[in-house]
Amino acid sequence: MAYTSWASSTAYTVGQIVRATALQTSGLVFRCTVAGTSASTQPAWPTDIGSTIADSTVTWQAISSVYEELAVLAPNAIIELFELSLVAALHGSSDTYYFHAGANAAVTGNIVWNGNTYVRLPIEATGFEYNNGGSLPRPTLSVANLGGEISALLLVANAFTPGNDLGGSAVKRIRTLKKYLDGEPGADPHAKFPDEIWYIDRKSAETRDVVQWELASKFDMAGMMLPKRQIIANVCQWQYRSAECGYTGSNYWNASDVPVGTLAADRCGKRLSSCKLRFGATSPLPFGSYPGAGLTQ
Repeated sequence: MAYTSWASSTAYTVGQIVRATALQTSGLVFRCTVAGTSASTQPAWPTDIGSTIADSTVTWQAISSVYEELAVLAPNAIIELFELSLVAALHGSSDTYYFHAGANAAVTGNIVWNGNTYVRLPIEATGFEYNNGGSLPRPTLSVANLGGEISALLLVANAFTPGNDLGGSAVKRIRTLKKYLDGEPGADPHAKFPDEIWYIDRKSAETRDVVQWELASKFDMAGMMLPKRQIIANVCQWQYRSAECGYTGSNYWNASDVPVGTLAADRCGKRLSSCKLRFGATSPLPFGSYPGAGLTQ
């Protein structure tokens, strides 16, 4: 079924299902569990299956937009779509490429979904499954290179950043059902599995026939740290008198917390004590570090 959009100040009965007014990456829709009238503005929709949200006198529960269709005796074919998004700072372009394997539902040409045309290419994408060991998957994406198109794309990226091989590009994996594609009677871009976003970590193979990349989660990329700054107990990492620091006062101290008379001599010692001198010992401090980091084991 195609899901209708949520509407303001509307009476809903138990069991009715709506979607958000904007496309959701979570692939969720929302079932009414307590009847009532919706508010004038839509709620902040939950992103986890089973979560509930109050909407004036209505209560909604998040459900999968494709689960009921998959549970029938003869479910519709699952269609797998891919979007490859380049990064201008790395590749000299922010273009996005749309493609699909055409392996399901005997699709022999291009696919149009949510207004985008996905070109049919021989693709093999494997390794997306999560295991019980706690490690994140590192899928592989193999794309046919018979006409040299993929190698040509690599050459352009490597001319901008030598040796890059499209590293850092985002690969979005979208899965929906054939019945929800554009042109189908039940076309609905909101009916899909949750989007998966991966990043090209490295090129693992390139031949005349195929180019293969290893993908990684943003949490699993080499050289990436989350959070992107170190957890330090007593060294403020903000730039003094910046928007993050926020100090604009006319009292001045040097780096040793000794009072000085001019702005030119004003230096922050980057310590918690330096922050307290400027903002007061009992005031909330915009201290750019983690004073409690060394207090736990």
